[in-house]
Amino acid sequence: MKKLLFILLMAGLAIACTGQTKSDNTKTTKKEVKVKTIELNKIDFLEKVANYEANPQEFNYLGDKPALIDFYADWCGPCKAIAPVLEELAAEYDGEIYIYKINTEEQQELAALFGIRSIPSLLFVPMGEQPQMAQGALPKATLKEAINKVLLKKED
Repeated sequence: MKKLLFILLMAGLAIACTGQTKSDNTKTTKKEVKVKTIELNKIDFLEKVANYEANPQEFNYLGDKPALIDFYADWCGPCKAIAPVLEELAAEYDGEIYIYKINTEEQQELAALFGIRSIPSLLFVPMGEQPQMAQGALPKATLKEAINKVLLKKED
């Protein structure tokens, strides 16, 4: 009996981790989000966020709105958990902030530049100030509070 429970648990975890299930021809609808987070590569980062090659001594943000940058990897469970929250926040704060994503597996130079050792790591980039790093899959309420206080300078 214990072996059966263990096998069922492992099978459930395998399905949950891969996201693959047998098709039962049922359709589910997802809430459509029009605004998306923006994927950055090194070239985009140099143009939209900071050109560290031209100015390696200091961080000079190039954007016209504050930004939240998510350092993630496709295989990371907490990264997958926070991704839909960031999409919702991109829609809620449309026109007020940018929400960027950097795949640490593909953009290793950017990950090294910011000393990313744990993912997800979130970089809050306010206008005219130095960026601030947070680690972990923070809850939506905590992210909203940080966006409002750190990026938008709103007080409750």
